[in-house]
Amino acid sequence: MTTVTQIPFDKDYVENFSKEFNEPNWMTELRLEGLDLASSIEMPKPDKTNINRWNFLQFKHRAQGEKIASLSELPETLEAFIDQENRPENILILRNETVAFNSINDDLKNKGVIFTDIFTALQEHEALVKKYYMTNAVTVDEHKLTALHAALMNGGAFIYVPKGVKIDTPLQTIFWQEDNETALFNHVIVVAEDDAEVTYVENYISSNEEEETVANVIAEVYAGANAYVSFGAVDHFANGTTTYVNRRGVTGAQATIDWALGQMNEGNTVSENATHLEGDGSVSNLRTVTVGTGKNIQNFTAKTVHFGLDTDGQISQRGVLNGATTAIFNAIGKIYNGATRANAEQESRVLMLSADARGDANPILLIDEDDVTAGHAASVGRIDEMQLYYLQSRGISRADAERLIIHGFMAPVVAELPIETIKNQLTQLIEGKIK
Repeated sequence: MTTVTQIPFDKDYVENFSKEFNEPNWMTELRLEGLDLASSIEMPKPDKTNINRWNFLQFKHRAQGEKIASLSELPETLEAFIDQENRPENILILRNETVAFNSINDDLKNKGVIFTDIFTALQEHEALVKKYYMTNAVTVDEHKLTALHAALMNGGAFIYVPKGVKIDTPLQTIFWQEDNETALFNHVIVVAEDDAEVTYVENYISSNEEEETVANVIAEVYAGANAYVSFGAVDHFANGTTTYVNRRGVTGAQATIDWALGQMNEGNTVSENATHLEGDGSVSNLRTVTVGTGKNIQNFTAKTVHFGLDTDGQISQRGVLNGATTAIFNAIGKIYNGATRANAEQESRVLMLSADARGDANPILLIDEDDVTAGHAASVGRIDEMQLYYLQSRGISRADAERLIIHGFMAPVVAELPIETIKNQLTQLIEGKIK
């Protein structure tokens, strides 16, 4: 891919973009701060992966998309992301940076639930957006990519669930990178106030096999005291998209954030998922599934950071690599001094299907407290020939035997995913990639 080192947008462009969307002054100032920092601070440094030559700066920033009147107008490529039997009532579809479709049922509206795109939220719920937007979970000054995100954010979603409100059905967002050259600088905020419950699902999809562009995605999840958030995502960017995705959560006392992530990108990817367990007794469960094909480099970091007492952080990763894919799986449990009786557990398993595939699983525990529990497990290997022989001796072809072994390898994570929609999508995608 072509490497561009100079930021292709200036102060006038950023100011005019912000003015066009009638953004509040604080957002314009944050954009300009990000632009200034992006010119001076360094790129992130994911472990064992040099991303300095990756294309994060060559892209088109604007593209409109047509609206649709109903979900039946979606193209066939997106139908797999919609439950065909039970069409979702609460769904947001962004086509490039345009809201193509948005619906939320009246019952949730009457309870004060907000489910809309980020630009509408800035207009109608400015104070709430300002409270959470890059103030805690992710900040503008972390590195060049967070700064660039702050400067050029061009889409996203805002979900807010008031205190005590429990939502039974998932809220779903589809981010459709329809224009093959337009970058997605998406920002997603999910807030569940005290005693609230919500399940949120997001999908990323593109089809740019040859054209180069960028996805720079940040999601911030806040769970108040005794709140529960189930966050599911399937990332499926095509080969031409270089992806940076950063999803972080912050928990209050006795809160739980469950993550269910399917990472199916075809292009170079650096991904970080971290949960800051700030409240006493708070919990994070992270389950990720990755299938890598083709020739690309992917770096995944899963992290739990323990601040409160009696916190529990669980990480479970499964990766299947084919072609010439190189993938790094980092699992980090960080327990700060004072996080008494914290528990940090992690498991990373990688299965390589070809001689050219390369996998690396790195378990990391960073513990500054004595009274804690922590453990890790990691493995990297190839399909067991004895298992293949056993299945083939029962009349199963080698190809079908490999499929069965792969699905069995993924099953401990896929079967435990708390979101049925994500489970079904991943099963289909895994099957497609295996074939």
